[in-house]
Amino acid sequence: MATTADIRTGLIIKLDNSLYSVVEFGQNKTARAAAKVWAKLKGVDNNRSIEHTWNSGDNIYPVRIEKKSFQYLYKDDSGYNFMDNETFEQMAMPEESVDAPQFLTEGLEVFVQVNTETDQYMNVELPDKIVLKVTYSEPGIKGDTATRTLKPATVETGATVMVPLFVEEGELIRVNAKSGEYIERVKQ
Repeated sequence: MATTADIRTGLIIKLDNSLYSVVEFGQNKTARAAAKVWAKLKGVDNNRSIEHTWNSGDNIYPVRIEKKSFQYLYKDDSGYNFMDNETFEQMAMPEESVDAPQFLTEGLEVFVQVNTETDQYMNVELPDKIVLKVTYSEPGIKGDTATRTLKPATVETGATVMVPLFVEEGELIRVNAKSGEYIERVKQ
């Protein structure tokens, strides 16, 4: 058991028989009343997003989770299929449980959050930065480098990423999987 002083971003807590991940939190202090702790919570086992407020010092119920390394295999009717890198067991996850599914490439190593109390798979996280090949991009105009102008480029997964004008078809680029933003070109 923990108290509201232990709340941090990314913590998964049990609230009203559901699991929620802390997205954002803060404190409200007033002169005469007790301090309050608030948090924006995103449902792990449901698709709800809520805000909740506790009195400072109230008990919260964190859930112990473990991150395990899995490899992405393929997508079918049952969802996205992954293989445990240690036991070689396969499991399928629905699209709602996968962060940035548009950037999944075959063989990509991802992290799956596992509830250690129930051994339930909860969420799939992609690495922060992933390398993708540009499959289609309009040609850039030579010499147009003075401004930070971006153009759409389609990557090997079918997703569209805004890239600088100098990026061409067939090049490898590094993308932030969380925001979907272009980071840099990768030398081959």
